[in-house]
Amino acid sequence: MANITASMVKELREMTGAGMMDCKKALAETDGNMEAAVEVLRKSGAAKAEKKASRIAAEGITRTAINGNEAVVVEVNSETDFVAKNEVFQSFVQGIADKALASGLNGGKNGEDVEALVEKCDLKTEIIEKTAQIGEKLSFRRFERVCGDAVVSYAHGGGRIGVLVAADGASDDAAKEALTNVAMQVAAMNPQFISRADISVEEIAKLREITIDSALNDPASLPKPILNKLIGKAVADSIWSAEDIAIYEEKKNNMNYLFNFLSDAAKAAIISLGFEDKEAIVADKIFAGLVEGRISKQVKEISLLDQTYVKAEDGKQTVAKYLESVNKAIVIKKIVRFEVGEGMEKKEEDFAAEVAKQMAGN
Repeated sequence: MANITASMVKELREMTGAGMMDCKKALAETDGNMEAAVEVLRKSGAAKAEKKASRIAAEGITRTAINGNEAVVVEVNSETDFVAKNEVFQSFVQGIADKALASGLNGGKNGEDVEALVEKCDLKTEIIEKTAQIGEKLSFRRFERVCGDAVVSYAHGGGRIGVLVAADGASDDAAKEALTNVAMQVAAMNPQFISRADISVEEIAKLREITIDSALNDPASLPKPILNKLIGKAVADSIWSAEDIAIYEEKKNNMNYLFNFLSDAAKAAIISLGFEDKEAIVADKIFAGLVEGRISKQVKEISLLDQTYVKAEDGKQTVAKYLESVNKAIVIKKIVRFEVGEGMEKKEEDFAAEVAKQMAGN
């Protein structure tokens, strides 16, 4: 049997555009015969499928599968929304969800186990066949599993958003109904954490730095004593133009609208002065209070249990309080929210131009 080298695999991959493992297997099957390996890949459809690999597949759907106290959500991408609405494609994606659930693999936010699942369930061949059948690049992007005393799923927008929620402490119908409501909350409000206790010290520090810089970049929102000091320096040191100083003198008794009249250069100068004096401003108790207040508000927005429950009759009840009203024993263990194409580059399609291009090529 011929020794299959990395250079041989590379050469075959460059000739066909097929995946590395497909090339290696084809060479092994043909005892290193390059031409025969090309033919193997062509017959399998792998080369055809991989030619689409450079295309952007950022549409698609999510699908979920539940069995008892376990559930899985998957995202499979297509190139167009039209294909995402195709029943063949949707059935294909549901099949992947069912296999992912039965596999026992956990998946993860970074898709660590996608390749393992593809290998274990022989999904490579199925993806190649569906790519050839549908005529678009298809990509199994990610999946994730949850477990708990009770698990629920929720799909929004025909599967553009797929949510799983797992909880311990209760598993009756009332608990599952409450968790379904929470899943709808997750779909709508996209919390990043279950509770503020889940936010690390490092993440809070990063949020604080972003909040500080954001405040300094918006001088009109700074506490008046700090803003007045910065303006005083800009005026005293003639950093501002005579025209901007005149505007300030006219508006200083009503500072609320000052920045609507100042030049862009004057605004930029105040921002620059603020960053130059950043250390002293950050140490100011008034500014520190402003920052902490903004951080608290942001934490509430990204923490599920701290969010205002979207169905709250009083418009104030938090998700935590809502769950307590149903059953104090319910403890949310994990939430997963997949939105199709999030974080991916999307190709702007000109359908008419694409049709004209294809017609010209015939």
